[in-house]
Amino acid sequence: MSGNQEQRHIYYDRDLGIEAYQLSGIVQKFPNHFHEYYVIGFIEGGKRHLWCKGQEYDLKAGDLILFNPRDNHYCAPIGRELLDYRAVNIHTDVMLSIAREITGKDYIPHFTQNVVYQSEIALSVAEVYEAMLLDMPKLKKEESLFCLIDQILQEYAAPFETAGDDGPGEKTKMLCSYMEQHLAENIALDDLASMIGAGKSYLLRSFTKEVGVSPYRYLQTIRIERAKKLLEQGIGPIDVAGMTGFSDQSHFTNYFKEFIGLTPKQYQRIFSDTLPAREIIIENEVN
Repeated sequence: MSGNQEQRHIYYDRDLGIEAYQLSGIVQKFPNHFHEYYVIGFIEGGKRHLWCKGQEYDLKAGDLILFNPRDNHYCAPIGRELLDYRAVNIHTDVMLSIAREITGKDYIPHFTQNVVYQSEIALSVAEVYEAMLLDMPKLKKEESLFCLIDQILQEYAAPFETAGDDGPGEKTKMLCSYMEQHLAENIALDDLASMIGAGKSYLLRSFTKEVGVSPYRYLQTIRIERAKKLLEQGIGPIDVAGMTGFSDQSHFTNYFKEFIGLTPKQYQRIFSDTLPAREIIIENEVN
């Protein structure tokens, strides 16, 4: 039986300190989750149904996607159309540095829209991606990235302080902090409920409403985010699995691939040499 060629191109650029993804021929669904970094991406081909922070979007080629850190989201194919997608992942410290250079102010940028249909900014994302792919001179890469961020800050971002305080309440923040500090432990719902003096049903409803994901999904997401940092440091996947609370390496690998689209070993390889930009290509046959 003939299959479609699925490719996942992943780059890490040490000059810029950012990751870039190109997913081609993808049919995988991605579960409800969030990232600790900014994501700026666009659809190159295919169609996707996206859920983000309680809103739903039908995406097609040319649509821009903007995720703030911890914007919960998940997506699925429409009509089994194959997804072609490019994105750059920008950690908060890098974004803060660029925003400070552009505006002369110290603030945390906040994207005011998660989806911009048929945006010309998609071309700027592609330019950053190509600069990394071809390992162009550092000046060219920095110029492309600064131009991209400048466009978004002007059109689709506001200082975090003026965006409105619609985040989780203090009790929910306390639960999040507890899970972050004890992520390797076997946390039970009873433990969380007792911390805020509430019933388990109320906790589940209120936490999911305020955070956008359930407590269990939150725990799994922060475990994956912590695992990524440990893998980047060169720690082996077996050790990382134990350090982040997964029962075994198989369990860890399955969750990691579900969230990230790669196995832990594949992800770790992009940080395994000293070149300015490191590319990993993963190809699979999908029916």
